[in-house]
Amino acid sequence: MVIKRKKSKIVKIGKVFIGGNYPIAIQSMVKVKTSDIDKAVKEIRILQTAGCEIIRLAVKDKLDAFAIKDIKRKVKIPLVADIHFDYKLALMAIDSGVDKIRLNPGNIYKKEEIKEVVTALKLAKLPLRIGLNSGSVRDNHSKGMSDRLVASALDYIRIIEGFKFHNIVVSLKASNILDTVGAYRKLASLCEYPLHLGLTATGSPFAGAVKSGVALGSLLLDGIGDTIRISLTDKSAEEVYSAKIILESLGLRSFGHTLISCPTCGRCEVDLVKIVRELEEKLQLEGKRIAADKFKSIALMGCIVNGPGEAKEADIGVAFGKNQGLLFKKGKPVRKIPVRNCIELLLKEIK
Repeated sequence: MVIKRKKSKIVKIGKVFIGGNYPIAIQSMVKVKTSDIDKAVKEIRILQTAGCEIIRLAVKDKLDAFAIKDIKRKVKIPLVADIHFDYKLALMAIDSGVDKIRLNPGNIYKKEEIKEVVTALKLAKLPLRIGLNSGSVRDNHSKGMSDRLVASALDYIRIIEGFKFHNIVVSLKASNILDTVGAYRKLASLCEYPLHLGLTATGSPFAGAVKSGVALGSLLLDGIGDTIRISLTDKSAEEVYSAKIILESLGLRSFGHTLISCPTCGRCEVDLVKIVRELEEKLQLEGKRIAADKFKSIALMGCIVNGPGEAKEADIGVAFGKNQGLLFKKGKPVRKIPVRNCIELLLKEIK
């Protein structure tokens, strides 16, 4: 199966393009106060290393808006200003050199205020994200949440288009999977603007990753989505890793190595969970220095039943016994290696 992506308008955010045939871009959001420049820059650099491509910053006050100028000097990644309640903060962020503005239609809705922001965006040649969530919609209880999200988005789009502005990205996030998926599917059939996918207020990290995978995976399988953010109550880098797994699992992006491992059972005689985590951490740290063209898929299997049998299609892997493991390539045994330094030996083979 090959996913056929819905063609949308192309929008430029800094040096990153979304829409059209461009790759689905990964976003995250800095979780410290923007005016704390050193901490913000540190987190942004961590996100860049993790593979984030667009970063959003909360702009709560003037100090946050002015801080963007200093942050821009220290990082090389598109920055998005997240604006609520006070439209003037958007104008300050634009003056500070931000690459994109996100407005919440739920609290910035006066036409004269929207017009000022759009005029400034036009002059700076910057895009706007119309960022709706379930708290942003019109209070129309005769419709379900997905219909209310779409109606609110279309109303805001019409206002923006009335100012002859079409450099737009749209998001429709709810905490409910069905509402979110329904809203994006409906809007995708009604407009050609690129869509930023996300599920909001997802709960704990594990639950959030699962819910986001279900919601965003459903939309991506439909060919819907041009950029994504996995919202987790966790470190921001974990959002990026989750996004990469979702995109790579669907064959929409490739980020290097794919790690395959079995769930373990009573036959397993090693601490496979620990071994898998250690390899995962090593690959994240050394990913840019380890070529993935020869050994793309790596398998770690708890016993000889699962590997190299079930993992025979992996490029390289280890099937573990009690004190040693069988190293195999393309399903064929190579040699036995000790468990105690199996990761070190496996990485040498990969390099």
